[in-house]
Amino acid sequence: MTTTVVIVFVLVYLGMILGGLPFFQLDRTGVAVLGAIALVATGDVSLEEAGRSIHAPTLLLLFAFMVLSAQLRLGGFYTVVTLWLASLPLAPPQLLGALILAVGGLSAVFSNDIVCLAMAPVLVDACLKRQLDPVPYLLALACAANIGSALTLIGNPQNMLIGESLRLSFAGYVRDVTVPVLLGLMTTWGVIVLQVRGRWTRTPPVATRPEPERRAEGYPQFDRWQTAKGLTVAAVLVAVFLATSWPRELAALAGAGVLLLSRRLHSRHMLGLVDWELLVLFIGLFVVNRAFQETGVMADAVRALADAGLRLDQPWLLFLATFVLSNVVSNVPAVMLLLPLASHPLAGTLLALASTLAGNLLIVGSIANIIVVDAAERRDVCIDWRRHARVGVPVTLATMAISGAYLWLRIG
Repeated sequence: MTTTVVIVFVLVYLGMILGGLPFFQLDRTGVAVLGAIALVATGDVSLEEAGRSIHAPTLLLLFAFMVLSAQLRLGGFYTVVTLWLASLPLAPPQLLGALILAVGGLSAVFSNDIVCLAMAPVLVDACLKRQLDPVPYLLALACAANIGSALTLIGNPQNMLIGESLRLSFAGYVRDVTVPVLLGLMTTWGVIVLQVRGRWTRTPPVATRPEPERRAEGYPQFDRWQTAKGLTVAAVLVAVFLATSWPRELAALAGAGVLLLSRRLHSRHMLGLVDWELLVLFIGLFVVNRAFQETGVMADAVRALADAGLRLDQPWLLFLATFVLSNVVSNVPAVMLLLPLASHPLAGTLLALASTLAGNLLIVGSIANIIVVDAAERRDVCIDWRRHARVGVPVTLATMAISGAYLWLRIG
């Protein structure tokens, strides 16, 4: 049994590293779910054990906020916010600062991936209309979305997992991370401004690119009522999370139910925007990781490292291990693997900050980065790995250093 589970685990995490398995048409989600199927089919994990390994509160919370973001996307909220930002009579550096603050705030509530998916194409067109180079603003969008999402326990999938698994206080977590997150957003602005060196305009213009005005016809039309409905539910949920001890997943699920009950937006459109692949990825990884933990191999490895003087349950080693692993296998698999070591009172905060801030290092570090780069490419704006790394690497190292120093002061 142990041998089979270890082989499946290694193959699944190899797939997390490579983004799939060689010679097969499988992405990370396909690899994770296939690994879970293999364990159940071989009898190494029973259906009952597989069911118990799935952390339902995390999945429910994630699903509920996907529905909430779908409501705002269909209501044109993200489009109107992006266009409003782009129309502000600000100089390019100030416009960059306004974008970073807005994106950081939105990502803290509505998830970084969704914010990038909805805002990136609109931002490209808006920048071109103002004769601005969209690349600095797109890089700011990706970095600010990742950093801003670290502000709350609903800002990204790994934070939801950490918050629900460790039952962290929503308000307490926000207090713990507000300073490093705000400093991280300021750092992002400073790094990009220094690198641009005053060259904000795009030259030469690309004559073959379709006019932004014609592209705008494909954006969701702004619906005041649907947007207000979504924002009201979001505000109520945040207030509930901050002021009460009600189960977050149940409150969020009730909010999603309210939004699905609509006379105008059909439920198939709302549910069509739910990222079912991400939910399936979580399910597959829950099963595979639980089976691997049951073998005792992980515990033996942790003890061996402890005997060698490397105790991964210590805050700083956990912080660094999370950063490294998040860039090797991606943040959600890394967090799932390291959660059993989260015994320190600030371990959840360390995990959340390190796994989220690590996402800015390289394009493949987070889905938000990939979404922004893909959206740019579809509009003939090239952001290769070198261009991203020139911003992503210094931003990541600086924000990790800031967070590490701040948490060291808190712990010490």
